[in-house]
Amino acid sequence: MDIGNCFHCGNEIIKKEEIIFDEKSFCCNGCKTVYEIFSQNDLTCYYDFQAAPGATPLDIQGKYDFLDNEEIVAKLLEFQEDTTHIVSLYIPHIHCSSCIWILENLQKLQSGISTSQVNFPEKKVRITYNPEKTTLKKIVELLCSIGYEPYISLDNYEEGKKVVDRSLIYKIGIAFFCFGNIMLLSFPEYFEVEEFWINQYRGFFRWLIFALSLPSFLYSASGYYVSAWKSIKSGLLNIDIPIALGIVVMFVRSTVDIVFGYGQGFFDSMTGLIFFMLLGKLFQKKTYDFLSFERDYKSYFPIAITKILSDGTETSVQVYDIEKGDRLLIRNQELIPVDGILISEKASIDYSFVTGEAVAIEKKSGDKIFAGGKQMGKVIEMEVLFSVSQSYLTQLWSNDVFQKKVEIKHKTVTDKISRYFTPALLILAILSFLYWVFIDVTTAFNVFTAILIVACPCALALTAPFTLGNVLRIMGKRKLYLKNATVIEQLAKVDTIVFDKTGTITTNKKTSITYEGAEFTSDELKLLKNTLRGSNHPLSRRLYDFIPAQERMEQNEFQEIIGKGIFAKFGNTTIKLGSSQFLAHMSENTHKKTKVHVEINGEYKGSYIFNNQYREGLEFLFENLAKKYDLVVLSGDNDGERKILEKMLPKNSTIVFNQKPEQKLNFIKNLQKEGHNVMMVGDGLNDAGALAQSNVGISISENVNVFSPACDGILDASQFEKIDFFMQYSKNAMKTIYMSFGLSLLYNLVGLSFAISGNLSPLVAAIIMPLSTVTIVSFVTIMSNFYARNFN
Repeated sequence: MDIGNCFHCGNEIIKKEEIIFDEKSFCCNGCKTVYEIFSQNDLTCYYDFQAAPGATPLDIQGKYDFLDNEEIVAKLLEFQEDTTHIVSLYIPHIHCSSCIWILENLQKLQSGISTSQVNFPEKKVRITYNPEKTTLKKIVELLCSIGYEPYISLDNYEEGKKVVDRSLIYKIGIAFFCFGNIMLLSFPEYFEVEEFWINQYRGFFRWLIFALSLPSFLYSASGYYVSAWKSIKSGLLNIDIPIALGIVVMFVRSTVDIVFGYGQGFFDSMTGLIFFMLLGKLFQKKTYDFLSFERDYKSYFPIAITKILSDGTETSVQVYDIEKGDRLLIRNQELIPVDGILISEKASIDYSFVTGEAVAIEKKSGDKIFAGGKQMGKVIEMEVLFSVSQSYLTQLWSNDVFQKKVEIKHKTVTDKISRYFTPALLILAILSFLYWVFIDVTTAFNVFTAILIVACPCALALTAPFTLGNVLRIMGKRKLYLKNATVIEQLAKVDTIVFDKTGTITTNKKTSITYEGAEFTSDELKLLKNTLRGSNHPLSRRLYDFIPAQERMEQNEFQEIIGKGIFAKFGNTTIKLGSSQFLAHMSENTHKKTKVHVEINGEYKGSYIFNNQYREGLEFLFENLAKKYDLVVLSGDNDGERKILEKMLPKNSTIVFNQKPEQKLNFIKNLQKEGHNVMMVGDGLNDAGALAQSNVGISISENVNVFSPACDGILDASQFEKIDFFMQYSKNAMKTIYMSFGLSLLYNLVGLSFAISGNLSPLVAAIIMPLSTVTIVSFVTIMSNFYARNFN
């Protein structure tokens, strides 16, 4: 005898097995134990998001003993250091907001877990924990004890998580089979043929049609019933409720017609409706998959890595050209793009990009180093263990630690409409039915069903993701790689653009360099070349390429002070490179030129003078941008090039010199206090703070691997003159979203007016509904591609 549902999992309770605890009913001890765990840890809010959201925990005695094996655990871990391990687990039971909430509060259930983040679409949880306080086995057992058993396949862990779900294809196939055959059997009814043999078998045909409709009704449409039921249980009304209701009403009405001999019913319309709705869902899924694939595998980070060839020469390669066994050179502040083995004697790696904690970890030769770390100090060499995982780097970059808090207006509009859409639709359908039922019962049912089917917020909800997804893809192909879709809306709001000078509006490649001072000996030139080898500053890279090739030397010490210069030690010899203020023997530079001064063993040697080459098209770019934006140039150099810049920049532009990194950050902060939306364009090394502070931070990449996770986009230096295109394109993207919002609302209004007036059959409504999605996706694709060509 059933007496009710379990408070935790929602399953029906058999009377003799009922367990009462805390005035609540549970179906078994497992569910009661989970409730106790949550209560003791003040986590009962879990039950506030959705009624009975849990799953009955299974007995896992000894099942995960293999996780005591350190070699197996090492294969499952994404990241492994002394006090920090990171693992991503696939959890099939993740299905609602309660799941997300409890899984992101695991640190309250077990000490040793520092953070846990849920990726809802992929049903994964990424857990960071301290191996000295807990183990992976204990974490998995905890997850099992609260009803979230992870799927772990040792044979093929990666593929195990990506099982292809073909259920939608099967459902479409069955729905099409049923729809086609029912249409065939219904032809005599359509043409009202009165032949004797047809009349004789009419009843048989009708019951055969009924039988053929059952697989489509019970199996193909099952997803809509499940979704609608979960939605009702959670107290929210989603779009699947009116669809499921429309299908059920058509089935019941058609069954009544056949049983009482009123006619053949609407089984042809019902199966057609299910078929076209599922076809629309498949189209939507394929489009999302396409955008996701483009995002992960084609829009690579445009950052260059220095590869050491077999003959010892160094060459710059793109991050996605790295292969297993390659030897890489990693300079100070550079991102480690792949997992590898450290070849150099020692290294100091900052894993804040991975863990969120800015603590450098010391490594020695032979140790494994992980992708996402940043080398701190002298140059190191490493051997690649695996080719680059673009999706992993993207995942790290999109970490919540580096997200800026922004309001997404289009999402707010979509959420509000979706919230009230379903209740309003149900009320309208019922009122229309009550009106028509007194005029014509058949028309009343048709009107009721057509209203439920034709009106759909799907097209409205798809507008923004499809537009922004396509824009991300197009920008990626044009070598501007954005962190995520929200950056596009922020780009459209920008009213002030701040540029760094060195390495941003000047180019690394076409600079003439001259030297003033005492001539270097061959040994001193060797010291200078090897010191510059470890630095990533734009001036260091230019000077390194300018000095002839030299024999390699091992550094004892290396320090790079941002905004000042470099200190290095080779045996008993010290060398300093940098600004005049950084070198004790020099006074303020009075020549007003960009210089790098050199000091060896405390003796001032001279300086390299850089005659900066500004990027091609800079004047034209500034001229275009000045029409719509306030322009600012911030430079850490002296004002020796003020007159040149004043000629290049429009009259109302601001130029500020002698700016240290923290002063750049404060300058942007003050602009924001005045109400400006600021975009900062700079390099990832000296401008990291300013890039993080700005509303949108764009890092310029030119044969360097300096990456600031706080930046919102990386622009290949070859596309610098196209900045005005990207700015206008982001505005056009938002315009496209609002145009398609209007198109979607117009579709709903026209469709509903026809349905209410009785001029729209349920079958036509079923065809129109997925077509509206196709129309919206086609519209935003065409418009975003048109704008991309228009501003080429």
